[in-house]
Amino acid sequence: MFQSCGQKPIQKNKTQETKRPNIIYIMADDHATQAISAYGHPISKLAPTPNIDRIANEGALFKNNFCTNSICGPSRAVVLTGKFSHVNGFRMNGDKFDGSQQTFPKLLQKAGYNTGMIGKWHLDGLPQGFDYWHILTDQGNYYNPDFIRINKQTQHIDTTRIEGYATDIITEDAIKYLGKVKNSKQPFMLMVHHKAPHRNWMPALRHLNKYDGVQFPLPESYFTSHKGSTASKMQLQTIYKDMYEGHDLKMTKEKGSNELAHNPWTTDFDRMTKAQRAIWDKAYQPKNDAMHDADLSGKALAEWKGQRYLQEYLSTIASVDEGVGRILDYLEANGLSENTIIVYTTDQGFYLGEKGWFDKRFMYEESLSMPMVMKYPKGIKKGTVVNALTQNIDFAETFLDFASVEIPKDMQGKSLRPLFGQQQDYGDFRDAIYYHYYDYPAFHMVKKMYGVRTKRYKLIHVYDDIDEWELYDLEKDPEELKNVINDSEYKKIKAKLHEKLSALQEKYKVTDKEFEQAPKQSVDRAYKQFEKLRGITGTKYEHN
Repeated sequence: MFQSCGQKPIQKNKTQETKRPNIIYIMADDHATQAISAYGHPISKLAPTPNIDRIANEGALFKNNFCTNSICGPSRAVVLTGKFSHVNGFRMNGDKFDGSQQTFPKLLQKAGYNTGMIGKWHLDGLPQGFDYWHILTDQGNYYNPDFIRINKQTQHIDTTRIEGYATDIITEDAIKYLGKVKNSKQPFMLMVHHKAPHRNWMPALRHLNKYDGVQFPLPESYFTSHKGSTASKMQLQTIYKDMYEGHDLKMTKEKGSNELAHNPWTTDFDRMTKAQRAIWDKAYQPKNDAMHDADLSGKALAEWKGQRYLQEYLSTIASVDEGVGRILDYLEANGLSENTIIVYTTDQGFYLGEKGWFDKRFMYEESLSMPMVMKYPKGIKKGTVVNALTQNIDFAETFLDFASVEIPKDMQGKSLRPLFGQQQDYGDFRDAIYYHYYDYPAFHMVKKMYGVRTKRYKLIHVYDDIDEWELYDLEKDPEELKNVINDSEYKKIKAKLHEKLSALQEKYKVTDKEFEQAPKQSVDRAYKQFEKLRGITGTKYEHN
């Protein structure tokens, strides 16, 4: 058995233990719904994810699952605690996560589960509530990443650089954990957190040329003027304006050279062994030389960058999907599938060129939506489609419910378990979700915003150094390009949404403290800093 790094579990009798399900929670970083083929997006049809689809086909596909705060660390804190960012105290990257607070792994551990955490932690401090953990340092690196763990002999923290590719290392470690606990009568809960496909999208060596011959469809909104949204005009996350040409797009300075173009702060390529880098350069040299020969500029260069981004991003996902398949195969081969809940999701959505963007943060659908599939043969019928409005605050309560652990009254979500019954009345589950993003001024300079989303409508308030409301009719305008906040036709709807927003803020105990404004000097300083980092060397394309 893996050595405990926290509180020792309460031992249950064997009969009770075998009835409770094991839980495997697999979470990627920045995996867009559009890039999971079970959701049927045109992009994913050209880059399928067959193993993630296995979970959907054998269990449930969530169509309306959303985050509460679209950014990495805060989303993870919400999942662990079942509480909104303003309650768990982790509003934005850079905040300090209070690891001593109540989390669902701690509650499962106390109730007799063996708990494991492998991969990207990305929260302040070390994991608590886990019998075994092995985590990446900070964001982690794709090649030859550093991991930290408890040394069993000294009980000190050891940092070890492991040669290989992060996704494969995390998958292998997860399977080793399963090998240790599979014969125990004690149920287990394992969190498998991938770095991929987080920026800067470095595929495994075996996938470097995977999509070179594929022409992916760029979204119709790839070039847009952002009419009706000041915040959209002021962001710094446009593919053809803000991506680093070397770091992100792997572009080289000139034909015949393997020296990267603009590459301001990464160490990712420096970590490669000579052999790894030689394979990388051999794969990229011909396609980068072809780019130089084409001598692209303006709109053509902007479109080329969109294609390169999608090729990198989707090639990086390929190894994640393979890892999911390895875990599913291991469970089946060892008789664990029937009594194991398997979840695949991500920490928030991501842009694949919609509105010209990459990254997340905004309350628009691409970043608000969290793809999620869940499989549990004993409790979820094959082919289930969940249309209810669900959120990541619900995950903790769901796991506790399935594990027959009492759900604390101060958690703010709802167990998803009732949605898997024969009678699925989604309207009674939740009629609206609340969202709040705080991380400004910060990377990409997306303004602070909060809002409410119902099945059809979305009301957003952008605040801090601007004060602007946005209203979208998702049925008529699914791409959210037409702000109808001042349209008389939506006057009554707007009033109802304001009422619902106020009710949700009261329900979730949102106070005036959440709307504090950043000092103007810090905003000005941040814009200058990030503008300088952009370092675009190609011709910018401006939509007219």
